[in-house]
Amino acid sequence: MDANKINTLFHFSFAVDDLDRARKFYGEVLQCAEGRKLPGRADFNFFGHHLVAHLAPGEVVGHKGVKIGESKKTPLRHFGVVMTLEDFRKTADRLVQHGAEFINEPAVTQKGTVREQMLMTLSDGCGNAIEFKGLRNITDVYAVEERASAEA
Repeated sequence: MDANKINTLFHFSFAVDDLDRARKFYGEVLQCAEGRKLPGRADFNFFGHHLVAHLAPGEVVGHKGVKIGESKKTPLRHFGVVMTLEDFRKTADRLVQHGAEFINEPAVTQKGTVREQMLMTLSDGCGNAIEFKGLRNITDVYAVEERASAEA
């Protein structure tokens, strides 16, 4: 297998309540290139993945429902991206400069573990919650902390 060849691409389709606001947030603020333009939708290259925002205000989940995380503010229904710490910091700075509506401000979580990470959650302004995780090694998101044996 060619290491430079992309073999899979994640695709996510979701509802927004305002396409112009979605284009501003994903396109201008997050700097995700917009792909094809069809009526009622906007396609974006979301950090290397295919994201499609559909104008469907009645289908937006928003902040309704169960909240999770330490703060109990993050909507269960959210999506996001895992990135390097450097990209996380650049993205956080850009979001702050644009006055993003944070649900959870950028902070370190799981401190002292293999999964120590920077984490922030915000609203896209169109009814969706997005979570960004920054790790030294992005594949550590899958790491399982080994616990010392009780017998040791």
